[in-house]
Amino acid sequence: MDTRFVYMDYNATTPLHPEVKAQMVADLEVYANASSMHEAGRRARFRVEDARKAVAALIGAKDPETVYFTSGGSESNNTVFATMYDLGRKGSRRKIITTAIEHPCVLNAALHLKEEGFPVVFLPVDGQGRISLSELERELDPARSEGGPALLVSVMAANNEIGTIQDMAAIARLAKAAGALVHSDGTQAVGKVPVSVEAWGLDYLTLSCHKLYGPKGIGALYARAKAPLEPLIRGGHQEKGARAGTYNNLGILGFGKAAELALAELGAYSRRVGALRERLRAGIVAKIPQIRVNGHPTEVLPNTLNVSFPGAEGEAILLSLDMEGIEVSTGSACASGSLEPSHVLMATGVGPELAHGSIRFSLGRDTTEEEVDYVLERLPPIITRLRRMSTIEACVDLSNPTNESAS
Repeated sequence: MDTRFVYMDYNATTPLHPEVKAQMVADLEVYANASSMHEAGRRARFRVEDARKAVAALIGAKDPETVYFTSGGSESNNTVFATMYDLGRKGSRRKIITTAIEHPCVLNAALHLKEEGFPVVFLPVDGQGRISLSELERELDPARSEGGPALLVSVMAANNEIGTIQDMAAIARLAKAAGALVHSDGTQAVGKVPVSVEAWGLDYLTLSCHKLYGPKGIGALYARAKAPLEPLIRGGHQEKGARAGTYNNLGILGFGKAAELALAELGAYSRRVGALRERLRAGIVAKIPQIRVNGHPTEVLPNTLNVSFPGAEGEAILLSLDMEGIEVSTGSACASGSLEPSHVLMATGVGPELAHGSIRFSLGRDTTEEEVDYVLERLPPIITRLRRMSTIEACVDLSNPTNESAS
């Protein structure tokens, strides 16, 4: 039997870019503490600052000093919310506005502030995963909403599950007009679509290197010059006192190389991977009846395709594909130990049965047409078999897909 290894879970993590790997091997010799004043330390610090410039260029930040290295997206997001906690305790603004489809590290950080007495609003999204700008504007107006003037608006630039892209420039304009700070979790957007903190008007942006074909355990937080920033990790003077801890030379230098390559390859990546995503989407729609394609049809990451298969259970689909050498993610959270369906899909109006029968295909720079065609060959008989075995069909009307892009 022709069984291959096809990796389509790039939104979870990416393999090292070959050039990043080669650079990191060479950089194993850059061992000196980048805070030391001797020559070896200065050389290490020089390389760290070069990496900072590369990350700043990738996100359109004019001043590299506005980029702070962290351990990853979760730390960066929590740093922003810890800063809001400090500001809220001291000032009159305390209201936090975010969305119902954020990554768990943002949702849980917001919930923590809610437990501390901060007014927190989780904006709903439409059936395609986008927030309503008019609803945001209403929540920003103290005369039309509860909780007083907003302290922070936090909206992810692109969703990790369905790939929907938000209009961050418009969101930031509304927030700024109301005097609120603006944060975006850009973890999934950076390196896949053009990102500009300056053009968008952001105060904060978070990103993580392992989504960019770089090493794990290293990320960054952009904080606009003079934007409030309270350290989450206290100690030494590193990162201008904003984030203590000995510099992770190898991770930072790998991040710099990954950022440099991501910026150089962005246009070609978007075109090529976007075409492969469309090939996969069109093939699934043509070969498998009664499916729902989740997310926005056009404002979507070029690599992300989320599909619900009524009458088939997500984990069964995932495991069946895994047996064929195809690695994907389920649309529900069951695989991570929870019996709850995806909060993202539920927020878009997808019912629990459809949410539990959803699969995320996330493509990457190494994905090929042959791999897409292999998935299109193996997936249809899997869905047919699982639907015949399933008891879910009785709960879902297979003749009435609920998404315009379903077939």
